[in-house]
This record gives sequence, structure tokens and C-alpha cells, in this order.
Amino acid sequence: MNRCKLLPALCLLWWGAALSLIAQETNALMPLQQLREQIAAHLAQPKFSGALWGVKIISLASGQTVFADHADRLMSPASNSKLYTGALSLDRLGGDYRIETPIYAVGKISHSGTLHGDLIVVGHGDPSWNERLRGTNFWAVFEPFADILTSAGVRRVDGDLIADATFFAGQPTGSGWLIDDLRHGNAGMISALSLDDNLAQVRIEPGPIIGAGCRVTLLQPGTGLIFSNQAFTVAANLTPHIELFHPPDADARMLYVLGQLPLNGGCEILDVAVPQPADWFANALKQALARHRIIVSGRVRSVAWPRRGAGELLGTEMDRWDGRAALRLGVVTSPPVRELVLNFMKPSQNLEADLLLAQVGEKLRSVDAPTWESVSESGLSVMQDFLAKAGVAPGDVRFDEGSGLSRENLTTASATVALLQFMVKHRESENFLASLPVAGVDGTLQDRFRNTAAAGNVRAKTGTLHWASALSGYVTTSVGERLAFCIMLNRFSPESGHNAYEEIDPIVLQLANLKGHLE
Repeated sequence: MNRCKLLPALCLLWWGAALSLIAQETNALMPLQQLREQIAAHLAQPKFSGALWGVKIISLASGQTVFADHADRLMSPASNSKLYTGALSLDRLGGDYRIETPIYAVGKISHSGTLHGDLIVVGHGDPSWNERLRGTNFWAVFEPFADILTSAGVRRVDGDLIADATFFAGQPTGSGWLIDDLRHGNAGMISALSLDDNLAQVRIEPGPIIGAGCRVTLLQPGTGLIFSNQAFTVAANLTPHIELFHPPDADARMLYVLGQLPLNGGCEILDVAVPQPADWFANALKQALARHRIIVSGRVRSVAWPRRGAGELLGTEMDRWDGRAALRLGVVTSPPVRELVLNFMKPSQNLEADLLLAQVGEKLRSVDAPTWESVSESGLSVMQDFLAKAGVAPGDVRFDEGSGLSRENLTTASATVALLQFMVKHRESENFLASLPVAGVDGTLQDRFRNTAAAGNVRAKTGTLHWASALSGYVTTSVGERLAFCIMLNRFSPESGHNAYEEIDPIVLQLANLKGHLE
């Protein structure tokens, strides 16, 4: 063939191949370009003119930023704070770590089984004594304690039963909590001895006739709570409304039941914070031991910060408590930390998250920490060291406590995504991932994303406060690319009957439905 004819043919072939490559590259870029445009259009809607967004999405394979909008804006993460507390607990304590609660006898045990002295339970913050979580009865959580005394041959205690909750130094509420958080049962008091998340339940039922007082029943024993019932039965066509009111200047144990229930209507069950959790634990334990025919004839009492209690408990069989020789009868151990993290992450349980932050704070307290530093402050100091290791920029995380109930907790979308990215390669990555709610399956995502591409795919932590909504975690696209994302929406007022998370979910669905490759 003539060279003059051959060259144009080769040129055409080359140009065709080049155009094909350009088209392939353009097509490969289109999903990313379209995705960015679609998300940007969603965020720019007029209804968000008074709201604040913080969004970041990355590819876990490449680290490439898929989308970002005000990713460095400090915002309220609400319960997305638990991502940080869960990751910190797994990193610093380890998934296999268990919390120990020792039981001591201060005095001699006679041949007949009488302890001539006091029985001491020294709490170290085990959050797992919760029959509602376990699906058992109230008394089941005390079985290990009764077993230890039975094995030690104790049949009677002629001294006191003392619940020592001095392990945690600091106030019993998280910094930044509101009084309404306790009044509405959003959290219980922080204590080294906790029971049922330190929340008792009150059942209120209508009376037999209009005008009669409602029937009020406390469902758990030993709380010491006293109720003033001022709720009445009204006509069947009226709206039910019940509130529990705890005046801040009143007896800590007195609560008022206010409102109305319609005749022949259903009951309401409300959570109420127990003001002295260690007292509740001790009173309930005494009753539980009596069910095993182990009688405590002395007083039931507790000690908690700032009072001194445990003194020199050195972890040996013979220790000292309050200056007296103490024989260790046994130890009740918690489930491993990996289960404790899962148990507060899936349902977004506030107290248990703060108890684990306190656990980290006490276990890893700096030797030169001031004596007045609380366990929460110590835990947050350890968290800052951990976040530096995770590659989070200084100042991007400013927390007051570990559950996200505080309105003062602030973080950025960039910080949360950096944490998620870090935990993918962490030695505890499987335990961290397993703790996250699964879309359409369990936890706080059980009723979201059902029958969509996100169901069974998205694993993410929710966050909800009055003016804050968030969702952060992992999603796999239609073509198998794994992404980490953080989406926070603050100061948004949805229309009546709607929730702020309904504005977040469409973005996540776009990621799950993405059909093209991002790189």
C-alpha cells in the first residue's frame, strides 16, 4: 500500500482510539461530577437558608474527597459524639477488656456463715446491669453477687451493706446537660455503681371514673423515690398528657405526677432518673440477697464522690477499706468492652457512653493530673491524644462529655471522617464496625432506609438533638466502592410532622445508588 494512503488511515485509527479514551475518561468522571452537583443542589434549597450544613464524603480506597461542604465548620454532632467515645474505648481499653466489681467482707465469717462486720461492693463503672437490655427480670443482674456470697459461705451479714461509688470523681451529670435531660429520662446520673441506666420506670394508668386520680406504680424496687400524684382521669374523648416534675429546690426523691389520662384509655410508662444510684443499687442488692436467704441485718448505705470510701484497695485478697482489713470474697466482671460499646452505640444510650468515657479517664489518668480533675475531664484529655494519633486536626473536636447529650459538644465533618477512616485500619476495626446501627435492620436505623439500596448496606451512627441532626458512617455504592461520610445539619426547623433526618437520608441514598466509579 502507498505510504501516502497508509498514514491518513493510521491517523484516523489513532484519533478514533484517542476519542474513545477521552470518552471513557469523561464517562468515568460523570458520576462524580453529577453526584457533586446533585448534593450541592440539595443543600442549596431555600428551606435551608437559616440552617447550617457540614458534609464530607471520601473514598476509603483512595482517600479522595468525593464531596465536601463546610467540612471544617464546628457543629453540634449530637449522638455522633458516641463514635468518638466508642473508638476511644476500643483503642485505649481494648475490645477484650472487662470491668471488675470486687466484693469485700470487713470482719470475720463464722462457721455458721455469719459475717460479723460490713459487706462492701466497690463499683468501677460497670454499665451492663440492665435487665431491660438483657431481656431478663430485674433480679437477674444480682445473681453473680449472690453466687459469690454463697460460695464464700456467707448466710448472714450482721453489719452494714455499703455501696462504694467513689471510683469516679466528678459531678453525677455530664457537663452541658440540661435539667430537662434528667426530667425526661434522656440520661441517668453518672455513678460507679449503676443499675438499669439509673432510670426507674413509672406506670401511670387512668382511674376507674372521671375525676379520680390516676394510678401510679413504680416498676422497680428500692429507688427511694416518692411521688405526689396530681394526675386525674378525664373524659374518654380528651387528649392524654402526663409529665413528671422534679423541682430543683425540693427533696431530691420527691417527684410530682401531673396531667391527665382519658377514661378507659391506655397507660403511659415514663423513665425517671434516680438521684442516688448507689443507694438504689445497695437497696436492691439487699432485697436480692434476701431472695437467696442471705440476710443483711445492718443498715444499707452508700458513699460517693467527694466523700472518701475505698481507700487502699490494692487488688489482693486481703486489702483495706476505710482503714480496716478487708477480705476480697470475689469479683463480678462485665461483658467485654466490645459488647459494652455495641450496647450504647446501637440504641444510642447516653449514660453508658459517659460511663465508658469515665472508665478511660480513671484508668488512664495522668500521674500529674490535679486532684480536682474529674474523670470526664481526664477522659477527654485522653481523647485528644487519641484524636491526634487518628490524624484529626487540633481544635476540630471540642467536647464536654462523651454521649453527645451536651449542647456544648462541637466537631467538624472533616474530623468525623478522619476518625472513620482511621478506624477502618484499626486493630479493633471489626468491633467498631459491628457496633454501628445497620440501616433498616437494627438500632436507631432500624426504621430508616427500609426497602432501599441502603438497607443492610449503610452502617452509621445517628445523632439527634432539638436543633441538631447527624448521620456518619460507611456506605458501599452499587459498584462496590466503600465510602465514609459525615452529614450534619444544625439549626433547621422541619415542617410539622417531619424530622430533620429526612433531609439527610436522600444524600446517603444517592451514595448507595451510585452506579459509576468515582476514580
